[in-house]
Amino acid sequence: MQKNLMEAPAATRPASDRYKWTALTNTTAAVFMSALDGSIVLIALPAIFRGVHLDPLAPGNIAYLLWMIMGYRLVQAVLVVTVGRLGDMFGRVRIYNAGFAVFTFASILLSFDPFDGGHGAMWLIGWRVLQAVGGSMLTANSAAILTDAFPAEQRGFALGINQVAGLAGMFIGLVAGGLLAAWDWRAVFWVNVPVGIFFTLWAYRTLRDTGKRAGGRIDWWGNLTFAIGLSAILIAVTFGLQPYGGHTMGWTNPLVDMLIVGGLLLLAAFVVIENRVPEPMIQLSLFRLRAFTFGNLAGLAISIGRGGMQFVLIIWLQGIWLPLHGYDYGSTPLWAGIFMLPLTAGFLAAGPVSGYLSDRIGSRGMATGGALLFGASFLGLMLLPVDFSYWIFAVLIALNGIASGMFASPNSSSIMGSVPSELRGVASGMRATFQNSGTAVSIGVFFSLMIAGLASSLPHSLANGLQQQGVSAQVAAQVGNLPPVSSLFAAQLGFSPIQHLLQPTGALDNLTAAQQQTLTGREFFPHLISGPFHSGLVIVFAFGATLAVLAAIASLLRGGAAGPKQSITQGK
Repeated sequence: MQKNLMEAPAATRPASDRYKWTALTNTTAAVFMSALDGSIVLIALPAIFRGVHLDPLAPGNIAYLLWMIMGYRLVQAVLVVTVGRLGDMFGRVRIYNAGFAVFTFASILLSFDPFDGGHGAMWLIGWRVLQAVGGSMLTANSAAILTDAFPAEQRGFALGINQVAGLAGMFIGLVAGGLLAAWDWRAVFWVNVPVGIFFTLWAYRTLRDTGKRAGGRIDWWGNLTFAIGLSAILIAVTFGLQPYGGHTMGWTNPLVDMLIVGGLLLLAAFVVIENRVPEPMIQLSLFRLRAFTFGNLAGLAISIGRGGMQFVLIIWLQGIWLPLHGYDYGSTPLWAGIFMLPLTAGFLAAGPVSGYLSDRIGSRGMATGGALLFGASFLGLMLLPVDFSYWIFAVLIALNGIASGMFASPNSSSIMGSVPSELRGVASGMRATFQNSGTAVSIGVFFSLMIAGLASSLPHSLANGLQQQGVSAQVAAQVGNLPPVSSLFAAQLGFSPIQHLLQPTGALDNLTAAQQQTLTGREFFPHLISGPFHSGLVIVFAFGATLAVLAAIASLLRGGAAGPKQSITQGK
């Protein structure tokens, strides 16, 4: 029967043609929602912290903030390979459909937080973890479902739309989070519920498995060593960003060293296990494919650069540029998302076009050109003054978005097209792991570089600036010793840190009206932080440009389009 279907002329297969567009629509919505939730909370954090009555600058609460941002990405980075493997074994559509249901269920529970303070934050973090589990099941299998549904000549176009939906969701979430949080912080989670219910039911009714199943058993030891090892490293990153023992960051914390070393040892054990078990969690033989290996390495480098840039640009806009141009701190999160719309427009313009072109001219040249343009945009941003002209900024971030779109679609098409059909689920999961790990690690890398740039001069600048406005030396020194990470997060959360920190001390009451107005105004803190901040910007953007060059080199090394089965055989 299968043979007859394959031999049937195209005119007798209209349902199959309709099915591929159904699969594209549903998986694109899933990837968009999953990516949206990775960023929507970021911009809505001020309203969420107020809603559960958490002081964002209290030292113990920095951990809650970090986990609300990074916990979602950490879970996705850890689980996507596992659920991709489950998709290969039990059916990609079955795992995908279950993921939609889990994602929607967690979204409902997130909006009914019954607690306040730290307990309220833990409720949100816990259900965000479950939401990330559902998101992992969606993203790990969506690319494999599309690769099964579309013929090779249209695969790049389909994956390009899917990739652009994810990238666009990441940045549209910044605007959506600001708009919804202005109404009610719970609406940030409500928005997923009707969409999730509709697409869950539609997926169960229309999607079907069209690829081969690998069968077999679950590699429990491989799953455990991989999940615990990668989690330990990413958890170490969150601790490394927090102050420790009088240091501005926690990289000297013995716990951080233990987690990193332990995580690396477990990942090494994972590689040994995968080489010995009869049915491994991942197929290490896939790394014998040049297109698969170098495509994933290039994707990891671009992901680190893109994820770190997103946070740096938000802080730059919210903490310095917008206040200097007359925007209140309370409105800066929303406007930061709006002013970053050229980045999203670049994604939307370049992604589908590059996917379409890569189907005709090949992936390597398009992806390599995108990586080089990505690096050039970082160099342009590095040359901007802190108080820049917006149109130049808009052009540079639009170019960055175009570059990401040029890279993402051809790179994904090259990776997924290089593997055997029965391994597309695990290959999709491995690709998503590289991407999500890069995003999670980028926060730690870029923030560490930024904090290092701020730490040498920010305390002195803050203390001197406060004393010049009549604040006592003792209070000024206390505020000046605020960890730079707290200053960065205060700016990101749309808070005026000077007013927030001075008000409890009563120092403002002893100052003249003019001094109070200066200290609590829009320009005082941005002017103080602009010099140290620019030093950090130069470091992080130079690092981003370096990553882009490494991605371009890896993209060039991917080679031609050899058949996947042939390539694996030759690699043995």
